Amino acid sequence: MNHVVAPRPRTVSDEEILIAAHRTIARLGPARVTLADVASEARLAPATLVQRFGSKRGLLLALVELGVNGVDACFADMRAAHQSPLAALVAAATEMTRQVKSPQELANGLAFLQLDVSDPDFHRLAVKNSRRLHAGYKALLDEAVEAGELAPCDTAHLARTVGAVSGGSLIAWAIMRDGPAEHWVREDLMMLLAPYRPRAEAPAVPSPRAPAKRPRRQAARRAPERRD
Repeated sequence: MNHVVAPRPRTVSDEEILIAAHRTIARLGPARVTLADVASEARLAPATLVQRFGSKRGLLLALVELGVNGVDACFADMRAAHQSPLAALVAAATEMTRQVKSPQELANGLAFLQLDVSDPDFHRLAVKNSRRLHAGYKALLDEAVEAGELAPCDTAHLARTVGAVSGGSLIAWAIMRDGPAEHWVREDLMMLLAPYRPRAEAPAVPSPRAPAKRPRRQAARRAPERRD
């Protein structure tokens, strides 16, 4: 009689491994990181990572795909946490700043850009990520216009600009290192959005009125002189 050997249960999920990979890459960058580095962070044997992802490249692709698949959930969380669609937009656009603890971590994350533009598989995921970000920003901008928080505008173009400003501002912060990254990016976003904010209505100015006519004072009558 043949006995079927049940596979050993996984004590660490793929997602937990990828989160450990994210922490390791933030420290070392995608070029320097090794499967042994990630395995040590996840407290697993390197052979386990090979079994799960095949190679370092497979692990990096899985990590990027995890991030892409989380974009829609991130926008949903930001919208649920803010009554104002404009506030949700700014929170979503500054989300990356809350994940970056230092300029060096940002540099290590930006090292993925080389893979995004040179490797077809990474590029495919980068395009997918960009489209989801654009759709999320546009949806919130459309809501902000409908709610009267923004004047009617080309929300598709503005959404693209929001993405460009938030990313570029974060890089500028890493160079200048002036204050928290989130404040830096938030200020630039508010500057971008300011011209689209409806101006507060000025208080009504009362129409000029003709000066009130002063009542004519009647000449005081002299009391008649008493005659003895």
